[in-house]
Amino acid sequence: MLMHKNMTNLEVAELLRAVAAALSLTIGDNRFRTIAYERAADAVEHSSSEIKDLWDDGKLSDLAGIGESIASHLDELFRTGKVAHFQKIIKPFPSSVFELIRIPGIGPKNALKLSKALKITQANTAVSQLEKAAAAGLIVHIEGFGEDSQSAIIKSIAEFRGRSRRMLLPVAQEIADSVIEWLSKSPHVKRADPLGSLRRQASTVGDVDISAASDNSAAVIEHFGRYPKKSRVLEAGQHTSSLILGNGYQVDLMIQPPDSYGSLLQHFTGSKHHNILLREFALKKGYSLSEYGIRKLSKSLTKFSDEESFYNFLGLQYIPPELREGHDEIRFAQSNSLPELVELDDIKGDFQIHSNIDVEPGHDLGESSLTQLAETAESLNYQYLGITEHNPSVSGHTQKQILNLIKHKTELVNVFNTSHENRGEKRVPYIFNGLEIDILPDGTRALPESALDLLDFACVSIHSSFRQGRKEITARVLRALDHPKIRFFAHPTARLLGSREGIDLEWDQIFDFCLKNNKWLEINGWPNRLDLPDTLVRDALKFGIKLIVDTDSHSHKHLKYMRYGVSVARRGWAKNYDIINTLSLTEIKKLIKTKK
Repeated sequence: MLMHKNMTNLEVAELLRAVAAALSLTIGDNRFRTIAYERAADAVEHSSSEIKDLWDDGKLSDLAGIGESIASHLDELFRTGKVAHFQKIIKPFPSSVFELIRIPGIGPKNALKLSKALKITQANTAVSQLEKAAAAGLIVHIEGFGEDSQSAIIKSIAEFRGRSRRMLLPVAQEIADSVIEWLSKSPHVKRADPLGSLRRQASTVGDVDISAASDNSAAVIEHFGRYPKKSRVLEAGQHTSSLILGNGYQVDLMIQPPDSYGSLLQHFTGSKHHNILLREFALKKGYSLSEYGIRKLSKSLTKFSDEESFYNFLGLQYIPPELREGHDEIRFAQSNSLPELVELDDIKGDFQIHSNIDVEPGHDLGESSLTQLAETAESLNYQYLGITEHNPSVSGHTQKQILNLIKHKTELVNVFNTSHENRGEKRVPYIFNGLEIDILPDGTRALPESALDLLDFACVSIHSSFRQGRKEITARVLRALDHPKIRFFAHPTARLLGSREGIDLEWDQIFDFCLKNNKWLEINGWPNRLDLPDTLVRDALKFGIKLIVDTDSHSHKHLKYMRYGVSVARRGWAKNYDIINTLSLTEIKKLIKTKK
């Protein structure tokens, strides 16, 4: 792969993924090295700061997911424009492999097999050559493939070609937060907010749109153009301006006087469908709406400095941005019956966190100690944490070895809790001893029953065999959930935004089982999961299911992702009492002890 000193975040992320792919194809047990590079790639791609800027400032280690070894290789990259270690790992494989793995559903092994069988060697022509081969029906003749595989590849290539470069919500949010912080340094900015899908907290976002309230737009435009992380100013007008950032993303700014700022905020928050329905509702009352205010037909314009008064003028309850998707929010607002949505401050703890307690898992290990996690949780005013390392590798251990690993972890958690029970004024969050257990293809859990008895609780999740049929995979999940210690189903659709669609489940069956057996569904705040999706959150709530919002943290630095899980909950119309981890420690302890 092409390397140079001034690689962008996206280029560095693709390089790290290429190394991960090459390691997975190299003889030997490279699982944990592969996982480390994949995590590093995600960390770099999702960083709101340029990785090279972090290197310039000596802050590479500030980025969770970048360990000492990878940091040293990145240091070599930015100093010399190449990494000898990376070149050695990648060299044995055709460059086509690293292009084909970008297509959804094609992993390194199949990319290599396709490259060899179809004599595809060059990265720049790899996708087009594969597309032609699929159209000609050549893939069905390759061992291990067939008609279904060929059809799936054709569909995936179309998805790959049509995919726009959208950002994950946390990436867009961090960019917006940084820009808004910069804008707030100007005395002429009275207020600044994100707009569009970002303000509605959609799971992916296109360009970052920002609004500002000011009586001096020229001064604000000039200040915006001096944003330190910009690559260049794309356009600067009287009331609008656009920047291109170092990572290639675009930020657009629009400015409105404070007395009509609420109208602009409402108009450009959207969504399109919400605004259409709101416009139709207003027309029936004889009003027309715009980003400048509300006008009674043939009469003067009424301006609004805030959105609450804008909606109230129309006889509506204020509609939070997360609910403005054009469903039935206007009907509920008419009768003042919109839910009081859960807030980030309502959250009392996080129940899916991976620590560095080494239970020799089949998946990646966390990097932070219990002390580091507890200190961060304390700063968030949490009362408790649930520590859920992945289960020990089934293929690499006997049942006795697995049991001993869980016993050791249990002892460490007990010692931590005992040693911190009475620390005076400083309140250390209580640690619940949990585990995230793989659901195997037949629905059995990747953990002996005797090990479950040692835990306070466990959750189950799917990490393999994603393409099973709907009935088969539903039965698989229900079987795995059927144990008193299993409290919730983690990242239930198993989707990875931008790279893997969610599994296909019979949701009514899942909801019914959860309701009857007091099981919870997780809303996972990890950036490329945000799973359960908001639409299914609302369906689950209509069924009466309780939800739990977690971060799936693999570092104490990841606990901040709770805000995104809460955003999903809010988009799904969730209230405080719908979310399990709004309960106090006393209430949670009582709930965990309940067998059903």
